[in-house]
Order: sequence, then structure tokens, then C-alpha cells
Amino acid sequence: MNRGTFRRNWDLYLLISPVLLYFIVFHYLPMYGIQIAFKDYMATKGIWGSHWVGLKHFERFFDSYFFERLIRNTLEIGLYGLVVGFPVPILLALMINEVRSKFFKRTVQTVTYAPHFLSVVVMVGMLAIFLSPKNGLINQFIRLFGGDPISFLTEPAWFKTLYVFSDVWQQMGWSSIIYITALTAIDPQLHEAARVDGATRLQRIWHINIPGIRPTIVILLILSTGSILGVGFEKVFLMQNDLNLESSDVISTYVYRTGILGAQFSFSTAVGLFNAVINFMLLFIVNFIARRVGQTSLW
Repeated sequence: MNRGTFRRNWDLYLLISPVLLYFIVFHYLPMYGIQIAFKDYMATKGIWGSHWVGLKHFERFFDSYFFERLIRNTLEIGLYGLVVGFPVPILLALMINEVRSKFFKRTVQTVTYAPHFLSVVVMVGMLAIFLSPKNGLINQFIRLFGGDPISFLTEPAWFKTLYVFSDVWQQMGWSSIIYITALTAIDPQLHEAARVDGATRLQRIWHINIPGIRPTIVILLILSTGSILGVGFEKVFLMQNDLNLESSDVISTYVYRTGILGAQFSFSTAVGLFNAVINFMLLFIVNFIARRVGQTSLW
């Protein structure tokens, strides 16, 4: 970047500067503290004064009793969410795009977007109300058909399904926006030519719409795959209890217990760093495959 380019576009650089400042202050500068994963960190000695121990904390995590359970639960929830949650916004966008009534389209969009703005606390509270064994709506229907009530939130077998499908319901409308935007960029003349050739609506969707948004699908798939082990903390923590811990304990909640509650800062940092490195490796591998197969990639 030369001075002439900066002078001509100074307003654009000024506009993006708060975003750059945010990432520098809250994402890059804190990376300085990653080194405590390789030290026995003591607050009284500081980062530089703490004793260097190398890979001790990583070895401790790999040999721990919880390692297999944490990896299994985190990976299962991540893959489950990807397989179930990723196609739903695409299907929703394709269906909304085919609606001709503007009023009905706006109504559907509003209804499907609205859950995105619910806080995680409200979302988990709704689950607790609807799935209550005593007065929950779902268990009322189960009793109506002669079944026994199910304690969904305390059954380990139900945790992953509840987590994934509630997340799909909450995010599918918001996630479909980018696909709807991509669909609007498709040349209408392609559809007109297809109609002249006698193509049905499903054929036009399959041969025009889906190929038209394929680059967007690939990019978002790469980003989603790169965060398979990045299962969020808040919702899991709020849904978690002693009875479903076998199925709900993931890396993020384990880092919270050991790092915040247990004050094992070096060990929890090592666990978090391991998680971040695996996610980056997955992102790199999937991006490489996408570039070789479809010539669409992040870099």
C-alpha cells in the first residue's frame, strides 16, 4: 500500500479501523498469554517468572481420565450439528426463494429470523419449560397417548439431540440470509431459458439455483468444518447437570472447571490451545480438499 492509495481511500481505512482495532486488542494481543500453557504459571511470579515445563500439561491432558469423554462428546456434538444444521438453512433459502407472495415470504422470514435474537438463557429456559416431566407440553402429549413422561434434560441420551435441534431451530432463519442473498445474484435469464426448454421447478432448482450458490455453500462448509471442536460454552453449560454430564461434558466446559473454578491456568490454557490447533488443522485440510476438488476455497 502506497501513500497515494491511502489518500484516495482514507475514508474506507477509517471505516474499517475500529474492526481492526477490535481484533488486535481482543484477539491478537491476548495470544501473548498462550505461553503459560508451557509453564507452571503463578500469578505472583508473572508469565516471565513462571517455570518452563514444556509439554507437561498437554501430556497430563492426554493421559487424563476425561480425555476420551471430552473428545468424543465435543466431536459428536460438532459433527451432529454440522450434518443436521448445515443443510437446513440452504433448504429454507431455496424454499423462500420460490415463494411468489411477498407478504407470505416476509412473514416466513420474520418468523424464522426471530429465534436468533433470543438469548441463550431464554432459549434454555424455554427448553426447561416445554420439556418439564410434570407440566411440559411435550410430556403432556406423551401422557395423552398413554406413554410415560420423559425427563429429557437429565437423560444423557437426549442431550446431544436437544442441543443440536434447538440450535437449528434458533439459527436456521438467520443463517439462510446469506444463501437468499446469493440466490438473488443468479441471472433471471437462466430461469427464463430453462422454462422455454420445458424444465420443471425442481429441475431449475437443481441445475440453476444450487450450482449458483455452490461457492457460498463451499465457503461456509469450510468455516463450519473448521469449528467442529469449537462447541460453544454458554448453552452447554446451562443445559448441563450432574445427571447428563457423561454426555454433555465438552472441552469448553472442562476448561471452565479447571481454569476458572480450579485455578489451574496453565493446564486449562494447554487444553484450549490443543482445541484451537485441531480446529485450525481441520480448517486447513478441508480448505485444501475444496480447492483441489472444486477450485473454491478460503485461500
